[in-house]
Amino acid sequence: MKMRLRISLACPILFLSSVFVVSCGSSTDRELPGVICGTRIAPGLARPLVKSTEDWHEYDRVDRAEAITAPCLVLSGREVVLGFRFSWRESATDLMYLAKNTGSVSRVTDPHAIDFTYKTIIGTDGAISIAPCKTNGGKYFTLTLQVPQIGLMDQTHRKDIEKFMRAYFPATLKTLGCR
Repeated sequence: MKMRLRISLACPILFLSSVFVVSCGSSTDRELPGVICGTRIAPGLARPLVKSTEDWHEYDRVDRAEAITAPCLVLSGREVVLGFRFSWRESATDLMYLAKNTGSVSRVTDPHAIDFTYKTIIGTDGAISIAPCKTNGGKYFTLTLQVPQIGLMDQTHRKDIEKFMRAYFPATLKTLGCR
């Protein structure tokens, strides 16, 4: 009744390999879509901003043709992971006023202006950008991004938010039919 040493040594290695494969393959997260709230974007740009992509879906009230101010919420299950506000106005909006406003519609914590083609401010938990865009809804378009899963004092995502807005805002402008 001799036991083979080779088998007993191989078993723990096979066991660890199978645990690794099972733990990696059993994730309920899925890849982010290439279109977020009607704007095509590289899926990896949003990944650092969201904790989970499980049961990813959108609540989108935006009608680009009508250019009526409206929200688009991206949810993972019941949790809002990205909140957008698409807004059209006749005159340019003061972004710092919006960011520091005590309301929840466009509030961004610790806002700072960045050097960018479009007037943009970045905060620890969101961003706001504005650009001239003549449509049925007005002469200026403002986009607010809020990332409610990022803590108000968490400074680690500011660069991720900036990178996202540098890609998402110009891509969104292309979808609006500005004249």
